Amino acid sequence: MLLKLDFASEVPIYMQIRNQVVLAVARGELVPGERLPTIRALAEECGINMMTVNRAYQQLRQEGYLVTDRRSGTVVAAPRRHAGPSKETVEGLRLRMGELRLAGLSVEETLELCRKLYEEGTE
Repeated sequence: MLLKLDFASEVPIYMQIRNQVVLAVARGELVPGERLPTIRALAEECGINMMTVNRAYQQLRQEGYLVTDRRSGTVVAAPRRHAGPSKETVEGLRLRMGELRLAGLSVEETLELCRKLYEEGTE
């Protein structure tokens, strides 16, 4: 699993891992049932602490993106098509929309940007 971690970023490493896994699932780069590296293997590959990877995997499991089975390890979960966005996702989007409005984007420009980003995430 190839991750691009930015150790100088203000975004915690576990959240960078979480975000990259979510985007990889959205793009189809990781598919339901696909096995992810063990916590130990990913930590060694990235040169980070195992607890950091564990925290990312735990977050992804809580959000329903991953499932763990003693026999098959950690795998990508089947999509939750009708679950709807979490409260945190909606609040994050609300904040980003406010930032775009303050940056001077019109509703049309914002929607076009959202459309473009949505399509990029599914290619």
